[in-house]
Amino acid sequence: MFTGIVAAVGSIQTLTPLGGNADAGVRLAIDAGGLPLADVALGDSIAINGACMTVVAKSGTRFEVDVSRESLNRTAGLDAPGEVNLEKALTLADRLGGHLVSGHVDGLGTVRRFEPVGESWELVVEAPRELGKYLAYKGSIVVNGVSLTVNRVEDTAEGCEFSINLIPHTIQVTTLKHLKAGSRVNLEIDLIARYVERMLSAGKLAGPGHAGIG
Repeated sequence: MFTGIVAAVGSIQTLTPLGGNADAGVRLAIDAGGLPLADVALGDSIAINGACMTVVAKSGTRFEVDVSRESLNRTAGLDAPGEVNLEKALTLADRLGGHLVSGHVDGLGTVRRFEPVGESWELVVEAPRELGKYLAYKGSIVVNGVSLTVNRVEDTAEGCEFSINLIPHTIQVTTLKHLKAGSRVNLEIDLIARYVERMLSAGKLAGPGHAGIG
């Protein structure tokens, strides 16, 4: 579990294929940047651009993770060298500064607009239609591992467009500064919204006279 508060910006240094066929995944070697690794053990989880990955090796300021082909197909920013947002998994003693984040990418969004507005920046993303029902005004969304607040939601013919206001600090300490129109981003919807949708749909399936849920 994570909070969506990026702890450091690291960088993917190398990608090594894990097999000789098209279905093989890759091993990523990542420079952790300012993320302390002293308390990180093999098997621990680190969110990389919002995707939870397991540490399989570490040395100095670098760590390695294995990424399956399925994960590569369903995420953005893990298939080439470059900067990535990093966050270690929560401990029970940590402050919850963002919101509860699982590190499971629900879908890929497309940046439609990213431009300065006053001292801040407006980020407009088009999400897949199936994720639209989980987006709400002033609700939470994770974009490339960053916990953000939705300022506007509009259903479109292609999907669901939402807008976010990014303050200068967020731009400075995350990789979101590199986004541009057409960029693909990892999205994770709010955990609470996921459970609410499930409870409502389970109740409808149960029908009159049945509890539907425990």
